[in-house]
Amino acid sequence: MTIENNWLEIKGKTFIVTGGSSGIGEAIVNELLTDGANVVNADLKEGPTSNKNLLYVKTDVTNEADVTNLINETLEKFNTVDGLVNNAGINIPRVLVDPTDPNGKYVIDEANFDKMFNVNVKSTFLMSSAVAKILVDKKNGSIVNMSSESGLEGSQGASIYSGTKGAINGFTRAWAKELGQYNVRVIGVAPGVLEATGLRTIDYETALAYSRHKTVEELRAGYSKTSTIPLGRSGKLSEVANLVAFFLSDRAGYMTGQTVNVSGGKSRG
Repeated sequence: MTIENNWLEIKGKTFIVTGGSSGIGEAIVNELLTDGANVVNADLKEGPTSNKNLLYVKTDVTNEADVTNLINETLEKFNTVDGLVNNAGINIPRVLVDPTDPNGKYVIDEANFDKMFNVNVKSTFLMSSAVAKILVDKKNGSIVNMSSESGLEGSQGASIYSGTKGAINGFTRAWAKELGQYNVRVIGVAPGVLEATGLRTIDYETALAYSRHKTVEELRAGYSKTSTIPLGRSGKLSEVANLVAFFLSDRAGYMTGQTVNVSGGKSRG
């Protein structure tokens, strides 16, 4: 016997999740479906499509025409939009300066900079602009911006990524002030160390290890070290997804403008 979870009262509501085919995005999609919501997955890579309440739309979220098409297909299928999760993101580990190899492959260049800001920041602007028009007209709804602990604390070898997340934190605060008068909330979620996903490719790990003067093996060994996390473990993707679903719901109706760190208590101290 399946017990439907309707405590959040989002059954029948429609939410767009960018980058919903893998990692945190996939967990968010699954959680919202479990809660009875309609979900639109906007991703370049196709995810599961077997659920009648799930619509996949191949979308380059950095392209305004693709975003417009996504909105049109969403409205055609579900008639409205009740919320947005700006989850799509990319991290290309690079260092600002490398004294041993000044022009090396792991030094930040303009192409790295542009790609990360396009995928992480421009997409958040394009998607939020399109969806906010609908939410403002309805005078109800919410936007959840996926940030990162590195956007709050910084991260060695990920300065551009940290900068993109810092920009998103600024969006969250400013848009909350702009849209609050229309009963539209904007809130950020900043995950810390999480369980492994398929997004940790060997290229990613090699670059990150180099930026931190470690071997890939040493980097991987560090994943399991949780001594700086008061709860003593890595976070679960489902725990992030649960919080996102809560923020999308009216149960979080008096929360806006914050970026909440989901880190098991981890901090600088």
